[in-house]
Amino acid sequence: MLDVLGNLERTHSCGELRESNVGETVVLMGWVAKKRDFGIFTFIDLRDRDGVTQIVVSEETAKEAHAKAKNLRGEYVVAVKGEVVSRDEGTHNAKLATGDIEVKVGELFILNDAKTLPFQLEVAGSENLASEDTRLKFRYLDLRRPQLQQNIRMRARAVGKIREYMDGLDFIEIETPILLKSTPEGARDFIVPSRIHTSKFFALPQSPQILKQLCMISGFDKYYQIARCFRDEDLRADRQPEFTQLDVEMSFANQEMVYRVIEGMFGSVFRLIGVELPGQFPRLTYAEAMRRYGSDKPDLRFEMELQDLSGNFADTDFAPFASILANKGEIKALVVKGKADYSRKVTDDLQEFVKRYGATGLAWIKVGDEITSSLLKVLGEAKIAELASSVNAEKGDLVLIVAGKKSVVAASLGALRIEVAKRENLIDRTAYKPLLVTEFPMFEYDEETGNYAAAHHPFTSPMDEDLELFKRAIETDERELFGQIRAKAYDAVINGYECAGGSIRIHQKEIQALNFKALGLSPEVARERFGFFLDALEFGTPPHGGFAAGIERTCMILCGTENIRDVMAFPKTASAQDLMMDSPGEVDDAQLKELGIKIVE
Repeated sequence: MLDVLGNLERTHSCGELRESNVGETVVLMGWVAKKRDFGIFTFIDLRDRDGVTQIVVSEETAKEAHAKAKNLRGEYVVAVKGEVVSRDEGTHNAKLATGDIEVKVGELFILNDAKTLPFQLEVAGSENLASEDTRLKFRYLDLRRPQLQQNIRMRARAVGKIREYMDGLDFIEIETPILLKSTPEGARDFIVPSRIHTSKFFALPQSPQILKQLCMISGFDKYYQIARCFRDEDLRADRQPEFTQLDVEMSFANQEMVYRVIEGMFGSVFRLIGVELPGQFPRLTYAEAMRRYGSDKPDLRFEMELQDLSGNFADTDFAPFASILANKGEIKALVVKGKADYSRKVTDDLQEFVKRYGATGLAWIKVGDEITSSLLKVLGEAKIAELASSVNAEKGDLVLIVAGKKSVVAASLGALRIEVAKRENLIDRTAYKPLLVTEFPMFEYDEETGNYAAAHHPFTSPMDEDLELFKRAIETDERELFGQIRAKAYDAVINGYECAGGSIRIHQKEIQALNFKALGLSPEVARERFGFFLDALEFGTPPHGGFAAGIERTCMILCGTENIRDVMAFPKTASAQDLMMDSPGEVDDAQLKELGIKIVE
């Protein structure tokens, strides 16, 4: 028969007691993390969300409690009542906040037993953890690990700090619906069938974009929300199908006003870990970020910028490079300091790495006592020496070269820059480097369809300086000009993660109509998809703009993890499954019939 609490109440958490509590009678409750049996003495590490306290049960002073302690196993839930005493000299545990004391138990209550766990909670190092699939299947157990407990609590503190900051700026927290109309915003929607309106469907929000703009039209002026968002897209280490973002919108705002809110908000949150971010973040235009780092979210914790070699091959007779340049491609390089001793195997591995990003190959130059290169036979010693000199490669350095379409060169070298930095431990893990990336392209070219799509979303305003070019491109149907049009769009990047993104919105119906036309939406289709919003624009819409900040990505940086699942209580796998609940799952025929849905094999 298991013990019950009765009127017993917990007095302290398992991470709370210190030397100042010596002599007090306390009641602790928690899980048995470890048990060590020494005959007449049984030592137990008792754990709750706040930490661990060592308790000791003596057969001489607490015979009944000691008999119970003998039967305890890992993860049993117990309550103990006893006196706080100082640990004997030489037995203090510096690894525990409570390591100077222990609780001498007088009474012990078994509140629940536990089966043998499917994996160990406490192991040395992350490499010894059970497989992630196993831990996700038993997520409620995995969450008992102190690291995950700390991560989830940090997330709660971060959200609390965000609310405190936004409330202090007089923003109003407004909740928006989860069941919406499908309004394409870039990713696939999650669709929800309606039982009442057969053959009709709701969509889960990819973001509250249109709704927060409607809040501006409604006159609320300053809106924010900790919003749940849903996107049916391919997953990766920093992406989940459902996620949370700080959603912000403000009326009568220019970009600088929005930047100040972004900078202040992140500054406030990062003080939770004792980090003081700069009051004004460094800024790079999108074009400059891509030119220098091959990425619109560059990690500035280390150097190694891309260097352009296209000019060195302006008159080349090397056919592959000549063809690339003739087709408006480019040739760029990275200099890896002190790594001329990379083996053939390593350079082959790096070559396979860049191929994942579309590169056809990776050329190299090693500057040693002699200069060697994979291009030596086709270019000659003099040209190789010129290339090494032009990128300021010194003795001992390695030069890595990619040639191809501009997008491919940027993607492959941008990713290679990060890969090499990780291999060589070039990243300062104690540093926090934020920046704002501005002037994003208004449109992205889709090579599969041959059309231009909105780079941000259909409601992003073009740069004032590019408005006439925008009008001309539409009036003359010079679609190649779309690639030159910049948007009032911006991202906040910290340590290589896009932590926030936003834009100044289109608030005039004439410009919105131009944008829809540019995206190939006829007036009829635009009205079908966005009619309620187009109507709203005609009733005095103020200029407005805002941003959305990813809660999970921000917490990843705060917690020092590269896996988004480490900062979510109940995440999905990389294949968008919940292994714990075994979802998505099937529904019975009666439910499908009620919804008017038939499964087609």
